[in-house]
Amino acid sequence: MNGLYALKPWYADRLAGLRRALAARQVSPDTLTAAGVVCAAGAAAALAWLPAPPAVLVVAVLLAGRLAFANLDGALARDTGRTTRRGALLNELGDRAADLLVIAGFLPLAPLWLVAAAAFATTLPSWVSLAGAAAGAPRRNGGPVGKTERCLLAVVAAASGWAVPVLAVVAAGSAVTAVVRAVWVWRALGRPEAAVAAAARERGVGTERAMATGRDVASEKPAVRVAEPASSSPRRRPSPSPAPSSSPALGSLPSEHDRSLPLDPGEVSGGITHTRPQSPADRGTRLRGAR
Repeated sequence: MNGLYALKPWYADRLAGLRRALAARQVSPDTLTAAGVVCAAGAAAALAWLPAPPAVLVVAVLLAGRLAFANLDGALARDTGRTTRRGALLNELGDRAADLLVIAGFLPLAPLWLVAAAAFATTLPSWVSLAGAAAGAPRRNGGPVGKTERCLLAVVAAASGWAVPVLAVVAAGSAVTAVVRAVWVWRALGRPEAAVAAAARERGVGTERAMATGRDVASEKPAVRVAEPASSSPRRRPSPSPAPSSSPALGSLPSEHDRSLPLDPGEVSGGITHTRPQSPADRGTRLRGAR
């Protein structure tokens, strides 16, 4: 249940011309985030200090600007290729600050405990969404009482003066929204693709690439090279091929791979026996020495 958040694509299309103009003038997305916070502060001041019926126009215009800037800053960053991790952090902090400022506008109009409860409750849906995104689930937004609905309720309070009932609806609705998002995130994290996304994020692998391979990255383990066990018996290492002799008396020596010839015992070094083949000349010399 997305509530009024379902209208976001339509609203973004209405702002496309303004977004192009801002991009042409090279306006920073961080400036738009700050402008949204300023609009929220102005709406809170109008809600607190202006009487109920006349305050509605000022509050409605400023909160519409707050929602417009919240939509424009991220879209402008994506369109101009200026998305950064610091920008994402500033966007989240700006949203939370704007929400709390609007609730602070009820301080002269409602009991302090109710204002504090509403302020705390408005942060719960965002906590759940951010925790789910950190665990690998898609970012969850929307209602039943999300950011857009809270702004609309503030406009209702400015028009009617029903500060206490509106705050009670904001507090209860935000808590329900947090529960709805928590259930959705819990179910999303139980799906295999959520595990792949989380593992891909930890390994620095793109999620789409990990999903395209059809492998469960979460269950991937690094390959371990097992050393070959040493044999109990010494292994024979072939000696380098002897250089061909230029002596006509010896002629060509037999190849070291000719295992039909008897082998001289070689020296033992490091547990490895080196052998070399005996040539006919070597055998003749040994026989003459024996006699």
